[in-house]
Amino acid sequence: MKVNWLYVDFNSYFASVEQHLNPRIRGKPVAVVPMLADTTCVIAASYEAKKFGIKTGTRVGEAKRMCPGLILKTGQHGEYVNYHKLLIEVIESCHPVTAVASIDEVACALNGRDRNIENAVSLAKEIKNKIYQNIGESFSCSIGLAPNRFLAKVASDMQKPNGLVTILREDLPHKLFQLKLQDLIGIGPRMAERLNKSGVYTVEKLYACSIDELRRIWGGIGGERFYKWLRGEDIEIIHNENQSIGHSHVLPPIQRNPKDAYQVGHKLLHKAAVRLRKLGSWTRHMAIGVRNMDNSSTWGELKMLECQDTFTLQEAFEQIWRTLLFKKPLKVSVTLSHLVHENERTFSFFENPKRERLSHTIDALNSRFGKNTIYLGSIHESLDSAPTRIAFSSIPDIENF
Repeated sequence: MKVNWLYVDFNSYFASVEQHLNPRIRGKPVAVVPMLADTTCVIAASYEAKKFGIKTGTRVGEAKRMCPGLILKTGQHGEYVNYHKLLIEVIESCHPVTAVASIDEVACALNGRDRNIENAVSLAKEIKNKIYQNIGESFSCSIGLAPNRFLAKVASDMQKPNGLVTILREDLPHKLFQLKLQDLIGIGPRMAERLNKSGVYTVEKLYACSIDELRRIWGGIGGERFYKWLRGEDIEIIHNENQSIGHSHVLPPIQRNPKDAYQVGHKLLHKAAVRLRKLGSWTRHMAIGVRNMDNSSTWGELKMLECQDTFTLQEAFEQIWRTLLFKKPLKVSVTLSHLVHENERTFSFFENPKRERLSHTIDALNSRFGKNTIYLGSIHESLDSAPTRIAFSSIPDIENF
């Protein structure tokens, strides 16, 4: 009996880092939040907090009612990146890492003797022990072993915390039938709704669908891949390259006014512009959104010529912002989309190479001498606003903190 993939999922990662850094809150219900305000949402919860029903997305005010003794910790995203790197080093000391799926998930393709199930289980236990010994007792992980990466990820979610689950070809399909549709990676609420409309309500029914039926439901090759993954075929998981770059920020109570929302919006734009250039991309579209305290929203967008310099993007920002109508802003978001890479660009007589060179020079100076060594005056009042956060699907560079 053999497996091809080992998948590591760090349990309640952000909360585990907080408990590691502060021994006094170990074993207690902890919620990581963007700021200490009841109107924001929980970013991550410790397993002690999850027992009260608190999860990612729970409103802080509601979480405090659910668990009166809840300990709130403002996210220390620089620390999360640091410990992520330490954890990767520990895993690498046991087996090469094939892919870092997110800040708290890692995939390893197994080869040779490691594919033997007994050896794979021993490897998984070695990883667990080394994390405990070398990083700390606050950290645990759930590990899945399976014929393909998709099923290994599914297995890692089947037993938490500190689980170790194997899915062998011999276990298929029956071991999957205990799961709900949305327990399978790639099936969110919208896809579940599409499956339901086609009469598919269970994993057993999903497995019974033909490859053509799944192609129809998915609207293309995605359904065929899903058909093969469920059967243990080890085909590549395709990841789309960045098609957009965006940042958003929930305003603290003191900044919930049009002037501060404008300043924060500028800061978000500058962060997105730096990421755009680092990717070697240009944008052709900008969108700005503002959500109000009453949950209403306003947004504006602008199509533009290919652009990556902060100065031109700032002009587009000003043009869009003037069209937005709001009084009590709660959240601001800025998104750059319709991205193109160097080899896809079309020449334009309207390009401004001086602006591009200056933007790259500012990036280089900040990278060498530290963040905000040099910056445009338009973000002076918002330098400390909208600090870098971690999306679970990407790990920012430590110099961004």
